[in-house]
Amino acid sequence: MLIFRHEDGSKVASPEQIQVWMKQTMDWVGGIAAQNKFSSGNGLLFDDAKVVWHNGVVTNGPFGAVKETLGGYMIVKADSIDEAVEFAKGSPVLQGDGNSMEVRKIARRDGIH
Repeated sequence: MLIFRHEDGSKVASPEQIQVWMKQTMDWVGGIAAQNKFSSGNGLLFDDAKVVWHNGVVTNGPFGAVKETLGGYMIVKADSIDEAVEFAKGSPVLQGDGNSMEVRKIARRDGIH
């Protein structure tokens, strides 16, 4: 799983910049899909987000006490973590200062990764 991490999700890009990033993202995902390595993915909207804390307190989110937020995720069919890292390196998310891509294995129900 590739997780899109934004250092400051409260920043708002111009509609023109969003359009550029969307095209870059679609091209990036298309390249992975062309290799038959794309499984699924989606962006995570910031509007009407909530954070539920361990003590039952609910706050508006996702920004809470930290600025960093998750902007989306993508599941790829990589043969290794290194291959998934190479996919992540191409993400347009990395154009944003402080942004990062988290690469994680997904646990299968049978316990095999």
